[in-house]
Amino acid sequence: MIEDLFFIEKHAYRQSPVHRLDARVKIVAAFTAIIAIVVVPYSPVVYQAGVVLLLFFAVLWGLSGLSPRIYVHRMALILPLWGTIILFQIFLKNPYSPEFHPVFTVLPGIYIYAESVGFALILLTKFVVSVSFILLLSSTTRMQDLLEGASRMGLPPEFSLMLGMMVRYLFVFGYMFRKIQHSLATRCFDPFDHRLPYRYRLREIGYTIGTFFVRSYEQGERTYTAMLCRGYGRHSHVFVAEKPLARRDWAFLAVGLAIPIAAAAVFSLPR
Repeated sequence: MIEDLFFIEKHAYRQSPVHRLDARVKIVAAFTAIIAIVVVPYSPVVYQAGVVLLLFFAVLWGLSGLSPRIYVHRMALILPLWGTIILFQIFLKNPYSPEFHPVFTVLPGIYIYAESVGFALILLTKFVVSVSFILLLSSTTRMQDLLEGASRMGLPPEFSLMLGMMVRYLFVFGYMFRKIQHSLATRCFDPFDHRLPYRYRLREIGYTIGTFFVRSYEQGERTYTAMLCRGYGRHSHVFVAEKPLARRDWAFLAVGLAIPIAAAAVFSLPR
């Protein structure tokens, strides 16, 4: 898993019409689509709005030249956690249904309700649409471009500096963790080796985690000292030069705003 960290941006360095767009228009388009699917009422019309937005997403994903396997792989990494939360909704009574009809008894007092199953499917649709556009944004935009784009859109300099440092030193901590792993491997220690006593494995894992935190603290101190030596202060911030949008960026921005807003407006109207 830690090895995947070093290739997290490999797809963002490709060349395609979507990759070459300005980060600002992709950020606006992605969050417009997310807001559009969120504002659609909790009713079956969500499925229709979701189909429209997913078709828009599929067109953009196809223009980016990325394989559907990449999308499935990244979605599979996110789905288990949130999918579990959505799955539990089938046992609960949501505030959007006036009455509930049990369709299956799991245990005495625990039922699966037909209305709750529908509510869970609506949540799943909203989740898939929202995460799909986040995956499109992260898979076609470099982290530094995202940071610069957010800064040009008015992100406070303090946040830009903090996020920039987090992105940069995330990989430093990755290298540090990999070195610790290699050190354990050279000593023939495997935490999943059942031939070793359980308490011994648990103690060594605790020492390893403690070592990682100590090294992280020491690395942070060295980094902060180096920043002070280079003139860092409370008023320091990352300089981001102004950059006008090209014609293709304006064109994509118009389409990226029009389709989600139209979908939200059409399917949110009372019927």
